Amino acid sequence: MDVKIYVPAGALQQYVMNISTVDAVLPEGIKDVVTPYPPTPFQSMIFYCDHQVDMANMKDRRFSRQPHSVLIGPQLSRVNIRVTNHLRAIRVDFHPGGMYRLLGMPMLELSDAGFDAIDFFGTELKSLNEHLRNLESLEAGKGVVEKFLIAKAAKLKPALPFDSAMRVLLKHNGLLSIEETASLACLSIKQFERKCRERIGMNPKMYSRILRFSKAYRLRETYPHLNWISIAYEAGYFDQMHMIRDFKDFAGVNPSIIEQELGSTPLRMQKDLPY
Repeated sequence: MDVKIYVPAGALQQYVMNISTVDAVLPEGIKDVVTPYPPTPFQSMIFYCDHQVDMANMKDRRFSRQPHSVLIGPQLSRVNIRVTNHLRAIRVDFHPGGMYRLLGMPMLELSDAGFDAIDFFGTELKSLNEHLRNLESLEAGKGVVEKFLIAKAAKLKPALPFDSAMRVLLKHNGLLSIEETASLACLSIKQFERKCRERIGMNPKMYSRILRFSKAYRLRETYPHLNWISIAYEAGYFDQMHMIRDFKDFAGVNPSIIEQELGSTPLRMQKDLPY
């Protein structure tokens, strides 16, 4: 699985964290694989240049084909992703609050699902999808996506101290208190919680939990030799039991089951996401 991560063009850096390209070819003799994908703290836009993936939630486990371009808002629960033969994609990860600034709509409305980006951007994005399907180079496709996003930068909702405060919280993997983060945002705690639901799509306590859990999960994908006690410590958990609770809440199973599930797939879908 070849993942390249790019610093976005200067005009995008106020709301885009990074842009990455993904090129994954399944081993010979394997037609498709299913890989767990629990919540991350990142709100993203993904472009599938060739074959789309199939996705199933943990409730009904029925796979459905995803659109060629998908907006992923605030995530609270795990899905499974099925990749067939070859995956070529371009992924845009937004800074906290960046998708809100782009779309201008409460992030609660995009909670826990993937949405066809054409429904938000219309024929302009339909043409972009067609363009991406006819490009041989993912790097060239990355440039096409950047050009599309740069054109949107002039119409962004204004940045607030809240957005800077959430970037600090992200950098600290959720290990700042609500009081500290609200102070950085120049807001009262009630104002901060209300702004968090609007621009992030969840309350700050939940976001901090997902930040910590996501770091633990990505550490497992990246360093399979680490034991769970070390992962809990590195992710900032007070003890292993708190980490196990979060795995049950966000991944649907305890850490040992996730370890078994990762052992049955060659793909690591979150290993290269930023820490």
